[in-house]
Amino acid sequence: MRRKSDIIVRGIINLCALISVLILVGILGYVFVRGIRTVTPSFLLNETSVLNGTTGIAGNILNTLFVIVITLLFAVPIGIGSAIYLNEYAKPGKLVRMIEFTTETLSGIPSIIFGLFGFIFFGSVLKLGYSILTGSLTMTLMVLPLITRNTQEALKTVPDSYRTGALGMGAEKWYMIRTILLPASMPGIITGIILAIGRIVGESAALLFTAGSGYALPKTAAAFFDKIFQSGGTMTIQMYLSMQNGEYEIAFGIAVVLLILVLLINFLTHYLSSKFDVSKKK
Repeated sequence: MRRKSDIIVRGIINLCALISVLILVGILGYVFVRGIRTVTPSFLLNETSVLNGTTGIAGNILNTLFVIVITLLFAVPIGIGSAIYLNEYAKPGKLVRMIEFTTETLSGIPSIIFGLFGFIFFGSVLKLGYSILTGSLTMTLMVLPLITRNTQEALKTVPDSYRTGALGMGAEKWYMIRTILLPASMPGIITGIILAIGRIVGESAALLFTAGSGYALPKTAAAFFDKIFQSGGTMTIQMYLSMQNGEYEIAFGIAVVLLILVLLINFLTHYLSSKFDVSKKK
């Protein structure tokens, strides 16, 4: 016979889980009801133009993709390389503890401080101004701890027998890392990268200080690449500006697009993690 305390605790736990689900469903439902009518093909494929009488976020979507790609080009190699050094090459000691403490501290700094630093250093000192590149370099600093820590934890889950077995057979250390450790820890690495993408997509404060709010689409192939050095507002920045101007339908429409994108990122995380999970393939 169950004790009353167990029944009470289980009821409280179930109630907490139900509240969490209801909060999520409530937020999703409210945003979708308010904004789904705004999300049309023209809204997604056009840019806002007073002369043409069009309203759209195509330029903001392109800017968001630019920031994601450029940020990952910088953050992924540095983050994975740092994790490999900390876990496989560095000897445990004060240096490793200091680097790990610095990484954890970096992940806790408010995003607006990153934006202020990015504006001063990348925008003013390096003279990049308000540009997608300035925003991407700032976002690199923000997502580096996320990628580094996820990769490091993923490497720690690989059994030591993999390392000793490969080294015992005469394999060089880098060959062992490249062919055994990295494939075995790929689910955790991919999870860190996709979570970083989610952080980039949802960021607004830091990018508002660094990337600006431009939304024009490039007209030529040359202008497409020059866009990197120009002001470019992401979807979150445009949503903030729309709310500030009282354009609530546009803001909720962008919110719907962002929610769909975040949900796709979460589904993609679960799919890729299971696909690259070596333990499930055995």
